[in-house]
Amino acid sequence: MQHQFVSSVHDIGEAAWQTLAADGHAHMPYPFMSYPWLAALEDAGVCDEESGWQPHHLYITDQGAPALIIPSYIKTHSYGEYVFDWAWADAYQHYGLDYYPKLISAVPFTPCYGPRLLGRSEPSVQYFALECLKRECEAQGLSGWHCLFPAPELSQTLTAAGFGQRSACQFHWFNRGYDSFEDFVATFSSRKRKNVVKERRKVREQGFHFRTLAGADIGDSDWAFFYQMYLRTYLKRSGHTGYLNEAFFQRLGATLADQCVMIVAYLDTQPVAASLLLRDNDTLYGRYWGSLAEFDFLHFETCYYQGIDYAIAQGLTRFDGGAQGEHKLARGFEPVLTYSNHWLADERFNPAIADFLQQEAAMVASYQQDARAHLPYKS
Repeated sequence: MQHQFVSSVHDIGEAAWQTLAADGHAHMPYPFMSYPWLAALEDAGVCDEESGWQPHHLYITDQGAPALIIPSYIKTHSYGEYVFDWAWADAYQHYGLDYYPKLISAVPFTPCYGPRLLGRSEPSVQYFALECLKRECEAQGLSGWHCLFPAPELSQTLTAAGFGQRSACQFHWFNRGYDSFEDFVATFSSRKRKNVVKERRKVREQGFHFRTLAGADIGDSDWAFFYQMYLRTYLKRSGHTGYLNEAFFQRLGATLADQCVMIVAYLDTQPVAASLLLRDNDTLYGRYWGSLAEFDFLHFETCYYQGIDYAIAQGLTRFDGGAQGEHKLARGFEPVLTYSNHWLADERFNPAIADFLQQEAAMVASYQQDARAHLPYKS
């Protein structure tokens, strides 16, 4: 087998990339490791050396045929990762060492778990790839390699291979064969069900109605409106414009529209808010949202309830509502564990890191158990 590190998805090409990324789901594979998604990030200029997200993808061939891709980035900071390692960087600095740059295999700005090694799954191929990543860190002076939000099965494989495992907790909705939203909330206790029904009624009483746009139904003007909502909300909440730009969303509409779902809220004929979701064969992923102003319960309706309606209608089995958000519990989103795996080139840090990971895992497991006690379902 041969390997190389390339500075763009375009160096590999869409045909080879999509063949390896399809993973048996040629129609709607996991969207965030697809060529269109990652190419849109690169082509829009939000993932490059200047942004601190320098593409450095591992590409392995076997007798000239594509075998494995691990989308990766050289990072000069820890923003946009959603696995927080600032304390690790501080520890390096305390000892006069550089934590940055580091190498990560992840989806930029996207804490959705899924495949991170694209292609052949034989242990010999994966072992070769992991050794390539280690050697590249040592050769380039990178402090280590971090695999963020891998699918749970991959994380367990990496853990067994000696890569430290971190855990975190998110909130996901699961479709247990519901025929409708009413069928879903019928599984709630009476008081919790009334709260949800009341929230949806309050939205209707304010005069809102919704359009769910998918695929080619999402036009250029819809993307332009959505970006303005995204921009406005980021500015209000954080004072900056967000990681993504309008060029990214326009490219997404041009190249990955069939996996995009946009829910637009209207007052009369005026659009006032929108959420953007992605989907694959079995999962809906809530990603971004924005609104012209604050309205009672509009966020819950646009980002969660309308998404649940769509997931039920489409027969999707899971709705990943995004990172954080304990308010999702009362709306039927369940606490699930997510993972990341880590390897540091400087072995002197390993004992301290291992101790930290063990303590953190116990706290996260306890938090997950406590969160389950707040679910709205009948006992």
